Amino acid sequence: MDLQTGRRNGILTITISGRLDGYGAGQLSEAWAAALQDDDRSAVFDLSGLSYLSSAGIRVLIAAKKQLKERNGILALAGIQEYPKSVLDMAGVTSIFSIYSGVEEAVDACRRPQDSLSVIDGLARTPVVRDGVSYTIERASSKEATLKVTGSLEKVLHARLTEEDIRAIPFSSLRYSLGLGALGAGVADTLPLLGEMITLHGSVVWLPTDGNGIPDFFTPVKDTGDLYVYTGYNVALEGPFHEVITVDAGERGGIALSELYAAIFRLARERGRDSSGIIALAIWAVVDGVRSTGVKKSPIATSAPANGLAINAEENVTEWFAVDDEPKYHGDTMVGFGFGIDCSSCNDEQIAALIDPTHAGEGQIQLHNHGVIFQGVPWDAALDLTRQIERIVTEGEFVDMRHLKESTRVRRAKLGVAYISGIDVEK
Repeated sequence: MDLQTGRRNGILTITISGRLDGYGAGQLSEAWAAALQDDDRSAVFDLSGLSYLSSAGIRVLIAAKKQLKERNGILALAGIQEYPKSVLDMAGVTSIFSIYSGVEEAVDACRRPQDSLSVIDGLARTPVVRDGVSYTIERASSKEATLKVTGSLEKVLHARLTEEDIRAIPFSSLRYSLGLGALGAGVADTLPLLGEMITLHGSVVWLPTDGNGIPDFFTPVKDTGDLYVYTGYNVALEGPFHEVITVDAGERGGIALSELYAAIFRLARERGRDSSGIIALAIWAVVDGVRSTGVKKSPIATSAPANGLAINAEENVTEWFAVDDEPKYHGDTMVGFGFGIDCSSCNDEQIAALIDPTHAGEGQIQLHNHGVIFQGVPWDAALDLTRQIERIVTEGEFVDMRHLKESTRVRRAKLGVAYISGIDVEK
């Protein structure tokens, strides 16, 4: 049997030629699992070259159909020939499949909304299209939102942290936050392991600086009040999201985080939103290439660079940062949190609290975002953002966590957007 996977107009298409027998069924099952991505809702099996079909092959087709039905999509069988069709008839399962004469017809069927909710939802909200990307905006809250900054970014960047600089923040007080931290029994236990950290609606994920590069995570079933996050620097959202924006990059191959933030700032200006130059985002997305960076060593005073420069100075970057420009994770799910700062609209104090001031002139918008990667979470833009993030971090298949570079790309996303009115700095 010969298998080929591809996409037509964004629809996953698998071409099957030869005999779909017991051995071929195993091949197809493996190929299907590898090809199906989290934002695939429907798929086409091109069976025009299929000469033989057995019960083993039918079981794989039924399993694939069931999986897509759970996503409110269809499995379209295209071009099935007389003998395989007669096998489906004899097995009594022909009626459960969507069968089309050719691939193009099947692809068109897959591209149509499969449920009335999608149709109603599309009529109720009109998307705004910018540079080939669709943005559908929903209002969420009008209450004020701020960022609470704990610790000194300057001390982190110059590796000057000591035990006196570490703050213990009750886990229950952190809904969405990111920074540099660790979990452990106390300050002495966590100080040598401080690494990139994110908290997301009841879960904490962090990258210990132990040299292994493997993230750790914890999702408490019950908050006893005894769990603390130890941090040398943390930025937490205080307040609600003002809007929920659904993003669809369509056929253009995704949109970079830098472009995404720029578009949100632009849309905010067009609608007269006042963000004071700072936007915070909670992100649920299907990614199309994650590029990352992150500290390799805990930036404590005993490890400060001998040359006296910042750890992100050109001379120190290789020693202090793990940089990965090879795009990873295509079609997988990411949830994350971060913020963007329009340096042209912020004062010096705000810039110093959130980003390296020496980089403020390198680009008008500077970002700081962390993302956690999961697999096998079907994309459905109709789902509630907050509930979905909570479900993903508690039930999803955890894969990785990284500090995201601005070139990380997403295909589809649902964003909780908070237009920040001020910063509370607690050193």
